[in-house]
Amino acid sequence: MRPRVAAAAGGAIALVVALGACSENTGEGTTVDTERQQTGVIATDPKDSMGPAAEVPGAQKGGTFTIIRETPISHLDPQRTYSFAGLMTSPLFSRYLTTWKDDGKGGLVLVGDLAETPGTNVNNDCKVWEFKVKDGVKFEDGRPITSKEIAYGIARSFDPDLSGGPTYIQEWLADSPQFDTKWDFKKNKTSLPPGLTTPDAKTLRFEFTKPRCDLPFAVSLPTTAPLPADKDTGVNLDHAPFSSGPYKVAKNQVGVQITLDRNPHWDANTDPVRHQYPDQFVWSFGPTADAANNRVIADNGADQSAIAFNYVPASLVGKVANDPALKQRSILSPTPSANQLVINNLRVKDLKVRQALNYAIDREGLIKSVGGQTVASPMTTLMPSSTIGYKAFDAYPAGANGNVDKAKELLGGQTPELVLGVADNTTEQQMATQLKGNLERAGFKITVRNIPDDSKLDEIKKKDNPWDLYIGNWAADWPSGASILPVLYDGRTIKAEGNSNQSYFNDPAINAEFDRILALPPTEQGPEWAKLDERIMKEHAPVVPLYVDVAYLVHGSKAGGVFISSVFGYPSFVNAFVKQ
Repeated sequence: MRPRVAAAAGGAIALVVALGACSENTGEGTTVDTERQQTGVIATDPKDSMGPAAEVPGAQKGGTFTIIRETPISHLDPQRTYSFAGLMTSPLFSRYLTTWKDDGKGGLVLVGDLAETPGTNVNNDCKVWEFKVKDGVKFEDGRPITSKEIAYGIARSFDPDLSGGPTYIQEWLADSPQFDTKWDFKKNKTSLPPGLTTPDAKTLRFEFTKPRCDLPFAVSLPTTAPLPADKDTGVNLDHAPFSSGPYKVAKNQVGVQITLDRNPHWDANTDPVRHQYPDQFVWSFGPTADAANNRVIADNGADQSAIAFNYVPASLVGKVANDPALKQRSILSPTPSANQLVINNLRVKDLKVRQALNYAIDREGLIKSVGGQTVASPMTTLMPSSTIGYKAFDAYPAGANGNVDKAKELLGGQTPELVLGVADNTTEQQMATQLKGNLERAGFKITVRNIPDDSKLDEIKKKDNPWDLYIGNWAADWPSGASILPVLYDGRTIKAEGNSNQSYFNDPAINAEFDRILALPPTEQGPEWAKLDERIMKEHAPVVPLYVDVAYLVHGSKAGGVFISSVFGYPSFVNAFVKQ
């Protein structure tokens, strides 16, 4: 069915209803729905944004829930949080202006979190937005949360010493990517950046020079977590953030373990998504993915109520998938994390060559090379199926294993010589071998050049990089085409280095479409992004979509309530509980 805008029952506005044919992958004895139904709505009835959150079937109070992860979380300071681990733990101790009700199956409702609703578009032009703060929301010391503390949290995100987090709101307020040069937080700690005001204790007001219709989504990120000015410890807030959520940081052994205890001042009646089931959450760092998963599989002691945050490694997939008891304790889900063979459009200028690249790829063989169906699911679109407005299409239908004849037909006897740059890590090396074979079978000549893994991202972001092809990955900050297509394909953003547009694609007509769609109300954007996704692929083929990552996790027998975030693709803990 074609995505459409429609009214939804229960005081919500439907962003899209995208219905794709459901298909199952059956590799490794597992199944994953690669085209599950995606729905997204923005709540308009304030009741949808109030608590308490619906009770989780079978949930019980008490116990300690443990999360085992190989490496520490890079930042706990909400304004600096941008890693997936950080984004999944932050909701336990931080609240934002808006948030997502998520059923873990692709059903999303954007609701007010600290705000009474997902925002008011004051003049219906997306330039002026207001949010009203709920009554009864409090910090961990019991003081009320007002618009002043939310605004202060946003203001401190302008501090270059506190970098690392999202920058949408800062750039939009400053109307410049160089937002920290437009307003100096250190010199203006008692004021607010231009465009951000607090008319009263309950009201937060944003005024932009351009339409920013995605603001309700952007304020669902940790940038809008509140903080009293007298609790701002600067860079040290990373060690002990100040809680506005159901839990608070009780102890932080940096790099080893984080212990979260219940926050007695959190009021469930104000919170539409979170629960406070476990007495305690513990993040434990250090064990490798193999070690962590083996601990959870063994299911002893505290590990009975634990989850391995790192996905099931290839070495254990067979064991987990073929053991009925372990299968009951595993989670398999598509994610929003998309992978592409990025084509450097400054170097590969012939459209037919780019189209031939799309026809040549053996996605089935490529997925096997990276670990199989529990690791990846094929995709042929720029936006993954988790995106609001998603529409399934295949601009270059080549079957599961590629269409060599069609690729050769497009090349017309040419043998393009292309350089494939790949990171010197195991996964990309395996992919390079597979891709080289695919492409050379179709008439290309491919030279593989290794790039140091820790510098690859910086290097391919340089406009004058020496590679024709490279492997790219993108996970959106919220499930809208606005945080995918303009970010990756707006040619006006191309600079000497630091480019998110790593294909260096630039077409004035497409750029104009970005502006047009971004100025639409959020309720109308979804289907337009889907149309533009297909247009970009059919008219320009700037990349080759490869696959979307699949989440495969295992947990202990007493760990309940965990699901894979439909937004970020990693385990969410807002419903987590310990079976007693």
